[in-house]
Amino acid sequence: MFPAGGHHRPHRRHTYSSGGRTSAVPIADLSHPIESGMPGFPGDPDVSVDPHATVDADGYRVAKLACGSHTGTHVDAPAHTEPDGATLDDLPVSRFVRGAVLVDIRDRDPRSPIRPADLPTADAGVVVVRTGWDAHWGDPEYLDHPYLTPAAARHCVEQGYDVAVDALNVDPTPHGGSHPEEPDGVPAHHELLGNDRLIVENLTNLGAVPDRFELSVAPLPLADGDGAPVRAVARWD
Repeated sequence: MFPAGGHHRPHRRHTYSSGGRTSAVPIADLSHPIESGMPGFPGDPDVSVDPHATVDADGYRVAKLACGSHTGTHVDAPAHTEPDGATLDDLPVSRFVRGAVLVDIRDRDPRSPIRPADLPTADAGVVVVRTGWDAHWGDPEYLDHPYLTPAAARHCVEQGYDVAVDALNVDPTPHGGSHPEEPDGVPAHHELLGNDRLIVENLTNLGAVPDRFELSVAPLPLADGDGAPVRAVARWD
């Protein structure tokens, strides 16, 4: 069904130069690689990365990429679910760099709800929810992730949080294993995106980051974009 196995990258300490001085800054990549046949939301376009030109034949290398706007690690703009919602190009690039607070809920069962009491009240721009479901990347179980209840999404709006998760969806992903008590549709998306909160899905490698860090999720600059793949990067002091 999917390529087997996840992708774990330990954090690295990178050296930056400013004004003749250097400093080591911890940094972690929280993104899944984009590759042919990778996991995606049921019904979304398949992903393919195929050779278009090669060094041997053409003297240079170019790949042909086909995918949906919500491929891999990606950000949802309000226009994803809201008819009059902002698109990616309505938002300044600074909107995609936020102070983050991490919450660890790896003890949850498949398809279990995440409630307001599970989430922090903190001075942060984004709550990053570590479900541990990135361990199922490439497996059918990846569809059976925990999800935000509408009340939990409302809590995030009230706190001024964007929401980022290491799972496929902030709402339940419908498929044959759905539970009858799960909400219909995408109520968490509507609550968040309808109130100009952003959603980041399919993070990975959250074991490499501390409880507080800076999260950068700058998307591909798709014109009139409802969402786009991102290179999610964490850095901290």
